[in-house]
Amino acid sequence: MLPLRGCHRRLLSLRGVTAPSLLPPITTTPTTSMAAPQSHSHPAKTLRASPPPPSTAGSAPKRSRTMATDAAATAHSASARCSAMKAEFAKHAEYLNTLNDKRERLVKASRDLTMNSKKAIFQVHRISKNNKEEVLSKAENDLTVVVNQYIGKLVKELQGTDFWKLRRAYTFGVQEYVEAATFCRFCKTGTLLSLAEINDSLLELGDKSVEPLQINVLDYVLGVADLSGELMRLAIGRISDGEVEYAKNICAFVRDIYRELTLVVPLMDDNSEMKKKMETMLQSVVKIENACFSVHVRGSEYIPLLGSSADPDYSFFGASDFDQ
Repeated sequence: MLPLRGCHRRLLSLRGVTAPSLLPPITTTPTTSMAAPQSHSHPAKTLRASPPPPSTAGSAPKRSRTMATDAAATAHSASARCSAMKAEFAKHAEYLNTLNDKRERLVKASRDLTMNSKKAIFQVHRISKNNKEEVLSKAENDLTVVVNQYIGKLVKELQGTDFWKLRRAYTFGVQEYVEAATFCRFCKTGTLLSLAEINDSLLELGDKSVEPLQINVLDYVLGVADLSGELMRLAIGRISDGEVEYAKNICAFVRDIYRELTLVVPLMDDNSEMKKKMETMLQSVVKIENACFSVHVRGSEYIPLLGSSADPDYSFFGASDFDQ
């Protein structure tokens, strides 16, 4: 009886197969106890060996170096964007600083314009029956100085720029100048100085190659509204000097201005300031009308006291035989 190994070799030799002793022995990899148990319903998975690492000869740069290069490029681009942003904001800061400096210069020029325009108005108030031509001539000379020196500063600062942005810095000075110029024109001719005439007088101050400074309609209307207060003071003064007819002409003129402005103010967008001036104008109209009405109704009492008679009558005081 042959052993089992001998029978197996004999059977292989009959089939023409090499003996298994010539083949390398089959080894199995032992499994650890920590591995999860496999289900008996599924066949065991075949273990595959991991592929060998790729050769570094002739390959691309290492990944770590590529990441460092990308980070440097990103930092450089971010720095460039930051520098561009800083330069852009530096331009804006320079523009705002220049605008603020210009605004301060305009505020100072507006104060000077307001002060010297008031001086011209005070000069006109010195008018009387005997010195009308002399007073008006001095007032016109004062206005010429105002235009050449103080409005000239405004023109130099604002010509060629968008002067609407800085209107609040110089509007009060312009309104005062409009008031002075229209007041002087009325005392001289009895008419109203128009906006076109004022702007035409400013064309010679600036450079003709750039956009000239033009007084806008709003500042002109506000200045004309302030004119009523000066005309009210003038009318009371003329009544005290016995020029009642002149005071009546002033009353009619102020009344016409008020009537026309009542039609314009509702059409104005920013009319809060104008509404306040309209209330003041109405008060001025009422004061002039009351003064003229009192003189007209009680003229026999007022006129002798106002000096319109060559031989004044002092019976109003109850002393007809008053020794002069």
